[in-house]
Amino acid sequence: MKRILLFGGLALVAAPALAHHSFAMYDVSKTETISGTVQQFRWSNPHVVIVVATAGPAPQTWSVELTSPGNLRRVGWTRHSLTPGQSVNLEIYPLRDGSHGGGYQSGHLADGTSLGPP
Repeated sequence: MKRILLFGGLALVAAPALAHHSFAMYDVSKTETISGTVQQFRWSNPHVVIVVATAGPAPQTWSVELTSPGNLRRVGWTRHSLTPGQSVNLEIYPLRDGSHGGGYQSGHLADGTSLGPP
C-alpha cells in the first residue's frame, strides 16, 4: 500500500513537469526560415525567447522559443549572445496554429556567424 501511495504521489508531481515540456504546439515535420531584426532577447526561465521583427510589405513580429538558459549556457550561449537591433536568420519549427512563432532549430547572424543549436 505504501508503494502505491508513493508512486501515485510521484506521478502527481511529475505530471505538471512533463506537461510543461511538451513541444506538441510545434510542427516538427516542417521548418521555416525567418529573417529580421531582434527586438528582444529574453534570457529567463523556463525558456529563452527571441522576438524578431520581419521587414517587407507586411512586417510581422515573431516569438521564437528556445530551451532554458542553463541548457543554452552549456552550449556556449550567454545573455549577451543577441542584442536588440541585430539582424538574424532563424530556422524554426512553426506553430501548428499558424500564428507567428515557433521553436528554435538553428540560426545565423547577418555576418554568417552561426548561433548554433539550442
